[in-house]
Amino acid sequence: MSKTCLVLLGFALLTLTFISTPAMAETRPIQLALVTPIQIFPEGDDITGVRLNLLYGRNVSFIGLDLGLINHTTTGMCKGYQFGLAGIADGDFMGWQDNAVNIVHRNFEGLQWGVVNYANSANGFQLGLVNYARTLKGLQIGLVNIIKQGGAFPFFPIINWSF
Repeated sequence: MSKTCLVLLGFALLTLTFISTPAMAETRPIQLALVTPIQIFPEGDDITGVRLNLLYGRNVSFIGLDLGLINHTTTGMCKGYQFGLAGIADGDFMGWQDNAVNIVHRNFEGLQWGVVNYANSANGFQLGLVNYARTLKGLQIGLVNIIKQGGAFPFFPIINWSF
């Protein structure tokens, strides 16, 4: 093989390495975010440990402790304790969401404690002024309680349930 072919092959491999590396998510032990994208690790990474979002932080998922003003996860599974003004999980969440506004777009399992709690499919307990679940296996306590499908009542103040 000629020297020119080896150089071109090496350049191609090096280019592919740098192109593919950002696309691969990594697991990180800690995240500190001012506002996405100004954060230690890119939003495509998973966090296992502690995530501190001063204003707004976004990552694929977290396992552990998630603290901040606005805590946002995208497609991954979230497990642990989340505290802040707003907690948004585009994927699944398992654990305790303790924000003023809790939103889980897919499956939620555990405790949602806040002013407004929303879960697409919930298995657990919602405690807040307004609680909404499309489907629920569990209990809601609040001023407005809505279970869209399969609840004891579609809407009921103070307490609603589905087992």
